[in-house]
Amino acid sequence: MSLQLLSTLGLNPAQVQLISGFIDTYLKLNAEEKAVFEEQLARIEPRQQEEVMQIVTSWMEEGIQQGLQQGMQQEAATLVLRQLNRRFGRVTPQLQERIQNLSTTELEDLAEALLDFTNIADVEAWLGNK
Repeated sequence: MSLQLLSTLGLNPAQVQLISGFIDTYLKLNAEEKAVFEEQLARIEPRQQEEVMQIVTSWMEEGIQQGLQQGMQQEAATLVLRQLNRRFGRVTPQLQERIQNLSTTELEDLAEALLDFTNIADVEAWLGNK
């Protein structure tokens, strides 16, 4: 089991994070593999099981954080699009896609800048500078 090996290497937390992130990215488990993982986890000694679970917990925390960030970005994009639709009428699907691909910070900047826009060309010009 790769996590059991990882927990025995005596690596510092940053190294564990780097390696576990790589494993998490490239080793997606299906339902059967998850069952095998849980079975193997139950077989290892309690001290080592705790170390392995700390690694798994850090993965879960990172996943939750990424999910929250994506949710915030999506909500910001939805709000900006609603504001643009109300002010200038329905925006094109191409413009919607460009806005949805902005980062949360860029969306916040756009939300503030759109207070000064007088037409949809201002939005496109602003996006052209990004």
